Amino acid sequence: MTKVLIIDDDENLLNVLKIALHQCGFEVMIANDGPAGLRKTFDDHPDLVILDVMMQHMDGLEVCRRLRELSEIPIIMLTARSTEEDIVKGLSAGANDYVRKPFGIAELVARMNACLRHKVTAGVEKEAIITVGDLAIDLVRHKVTVRNQSVSLSPTEFRLLSYLTRNRGRVIAHRTLLLEVWGPEYAEQLDYLHLYIRYLRKKIEKDPSHPRIIKTEWNIGYYIDD
Repeated sequence: MTKVLIIDDDENLLNVLKIALHQCGFEVMIANDGPAGLRKTFDDHPDLVILDVMMQHMDGLEVCRRLRELSEIPIIMLTARSTEEDIVKGLSAGANDYVRKPFGIAELVARMNACLRHKVTAGVEKEAIITVGDLAIDLVRHKVTVRNQSVSLSPTEFRLLSYLTRNRGRVIAHRTLLLEVWGPEYAEQLDYLHLYIRYLRKKIEKDPSHPRIIKTEWNIGYYIDD
């Protein structure tokens, strides 16, 4: 049975969704706020998360970003806001889909199934190890080796390195990297990006002062040669 975690501080909505989704064949777990939702995600490993945007203590966008640092779990965001800017914020934070309130259960279930199908397809597509010279990245198991030695990376470092390697042969602009890896709130934080590139080079380059894997295109961005 597919496990679904609903994170929302609206008790009435939680109860309605729990009953309705259970009737549709899902195993449903609930959390009343962001921190509780993060704990349940890491402890219980749901197959999909339904996440409300507007919550106290920690809003849904922040919860989504934190989930994305550690997991590729499908995330559907719920919100009463419907502007294009709001939708872009949710998707940029790492959500797979965005459902406007009010919504019907049939629509929500259809979107859930679409996200779950995409997860299966993406998992098959990513069952490969990308190699660049002495560097090998297992995108499924989140493992990195350099010269056959295992390298420990933080979740953010792994996301940055995997994004660069999946786009190897292309120069990726600073702003694009910040948007894709960290989200729109970090779009102008160049110092943040430079710091993480420095961290990565120390861990994977034979000589970090003369990098041969992660290369710099001055004043534009970074790239990994194909």
